[in-house]
Amino acid sequence: MASFVTEVLASSGKLEKEDLSGKISKMSRKVEDTKEEVCEMMNKKYADFLPGLQGAEELMVRVDEVSKEMDVLKNYIENEVHQNLHVAVTEYAKLKQQLERNTIIIQILGHLKEFHNAMEESNKSIQDKNFVDAANQLERARASVIALKGWKTSQLPLLSALSTELTVQRENLIYHLGDEWKRLVIWRLPSSKGPKSFLRVELNMSHASSRDGEPKPPALLCSVLQALAIQGDLQHKFKLFSQVLLKNMLKPLVMYPSLSVSVTEQQDEGIVLALHCLEESNKERSAPSQVYSKLLLVLKTLHAYLLDVSIGDKKLSAILGELIWDEISQCIIHECLLYSIPSNSSQLEKYNTVIKETEEFEKSLKELEFLQGDSTDLLKYARDVNCHFASKKCKDVIVAARKLMTSKMHNTVKITPDYKLRLPKLPAPGTEVKVKQETTNEEMTIENSKQLSAWSLCLPACRISESVQQLMELALNTLFEAVGSSTYWYNLLKFPHLAAIQHNNCMYLAHHLLTLGHHFRTHLPEPHSEGIATFVDMVPGFKKLGELTFLQLAELLERLSTAHNFCNLDDEDNYIAASKAVRQVIHQLKQLGTVWQDVLPVSIYCKAMGSLLNTAITEVIAKIMMLEDISSEDGEHLHTLCQTIIEEGPLVFIPLAEKNKNKKYQEEVPLYVKKWSTFKELVIVLRANLQEIVDRWADGKGPLAMEFCSSEVKNLIRALFQNTDRRAVALSKIK
Repeated sequence: MASFVTEVLASSGKLEKEDLSGKISKMSRKVEDTKEEVCEMMNKKYADFLPGLQGAEELMVRVDEVSKEMDVLKNYIENEVHQNLHVAVTEYAKLKQQLERNTIIIQILGHLKEFHNAMEESNKSIQDKNFVDAANQLERARASVIALKGWKTSQLPLLSALSTELTVQRENLIYHLGDEWKRLVIWRLPSSKGPKSFLRVELNMSHASSRDGEPKPPALLCSVLQALAIQGDLQHKFKLFSQVLLKNMLKPLVMYPSLSVSVTEQQDEGIVLALHCLEESNKERSAPSQVYSKLLLVLKTLHAYLLDVSIGDKKLSAILGELIWDEISQCIIHECLLYSIPSNSSQLEKYNTVIKETEEFEKSLKELEFLQGDSTDLLKYARDVNCHFASKKCKDVIVAARKLMTSKMHNTVKITPDYKLRLPKLPAPGTEVKVKQETTNEEMTIENSKQLSAWSLCLPACRISESVQQLMELALNTLFEAVGSSTYWYNLLKFPHLAAIQHNNCMYLAHHLLTLGHHFRTHLPEPHSEGIATFVDMVPGFKKLGELTFLQLAELLERLSTAHNFCNLDDEDNYIAASKAVRQVIHQLKQLGTVWQDVLPVSIYCKAMGSLLNTAITEVIAKIMMLEDISSEDGEHLHTLCQTIIEEGPLVFIPLAEKNKNKKYQEEVPLYVKKWSTFKELVIVLRANLQEIVDRWADGKGPLAMEFCSSEVKNLIRALFQNTDRRAVALSKIK
């Protein structure tokens, strides 16, 4: 009889799960039965022990055989399960791959359906002139094509066909939008050039009155503009419109005072903006108020009937403003404001009207959303009238003087001994009374407690060139205008870069004036060859002019350094304010260093920066020395502020662009800053104890004594320390 395992193995090819389970259960029961027989046999009497033991041995042999059969069966079962599991995993992977392919196909079909529907809806919307919906549907179709391109399994011919169809439909929409735009906004332009040709310029906009009578862009125009924006073609379309508007309407209104603009409403054609000629206008230039009025009429009309349309988060007027503002503002400056600058100082105050008109003009543009931001070149130019007036006055005087000096000398006038130059009456020195123009025709005599002879300072009878007399009158009128004017029309204090260049200019001229006359002297005709033609006497004047530049800048830095007092620094607000003042000084010096670098000669640069830094720390020293009571906390704060200057002050010495080459000048700060050692000694004292101060005084021979006198050191000790016996002893040693 075959064993159980043999039977199992014999039927392995046909083994079903149910049979295998049954046989396992059967073998399990057989094992249990064998165990029970063994237990019963062990319980028999001792007399039956030997035969029972012999039977037990037989049973144990049978148990071993069954265990071996169980191991074989176990290995078989494990192999069978593993094989079935591998088959199942392989089948699952195939099903998953098929599912993914099916999902991709479904998604591709979904995008194709979305593309088809969008194209159909777009075509229908174009026919219904619902251009915004048409543009949005095209964007849907485009999104579907982009999504299809992301699938690597997509067929390239299909994508090419879809892209072509999308392009054709987009061009069809752009064509319809352009056609509607041309019908709604019509330009009539001249074929020739010149002021008169602009009289044929017209801009016709479709009738736009709403039901309540308020002007408003028509719904169709809004739809066209918004659709252009969605398709990304609005900027191009409006750039062309802005160029035509600038060239044929806005700029001519600025440049030609004879042109004006009218707005008429025609029942069938809509609103018409047309240029026409003003009656009896012979002016060469328009006044700013006239220019602003004409431009606002055009822009307000455009806003009401065309541009009051929202494109995303912007109004169309803002888009047009960005396109035209820079060009039209420069045109207003150079063709209008430039010529409105007064030629006489007495008219400067009246120019405030022009500044106010410019402010109102820009305010109106901001309300219409043509203009964004606060600062513009137009308003800045108008407000800088003093600078422009000075420049214009200089040019006018130079042109007039050159014309007089190049005129013929033989046109003469008679000068007699009683000839007196007509001078205006001037206010007493130190008063602020302005000189009136009418006083120029009044004679003024030189008065003194001791009268000179009537013939003193009189010219002998002779004839002089008429041009020279006119030149003197020009100088007289120029000086007269300078009386009562503002201190500086052109202030180098605000332009450190120009101040440095001005210094270099003066240095350059002074240098060459020293030798220029001597170089040509021997080659000049007599009497110039005798040494008359030299310019040495002009050298000190140029040098002084160059030095004054930096004196002005020193005043600026001094104001910064004295912006806050260094007292009560235990209060947080006071300390923050004082710290800010110190950092402003350092920042200003670094800014000046950046501007002057590579402009000034290295030696001049270091002297200038040293002078400015010295001015700052001198003020700091003075303020600290004035303090009568310095608490320990105040002393720490003062030490921190001063330490900031000690650490960052040398860093302003950067005359060269190469950073590593500036170390030499940063180490030589005491050479350029006179009070540097004094300042460093003061910083040491702020944190020192009484004995350390006495040691640094060293009976008037120490480093402290080199920088401060005994009274100054005593005042510092009294401010820093309480009145104790130790302080009294220390004060007694400071002699």
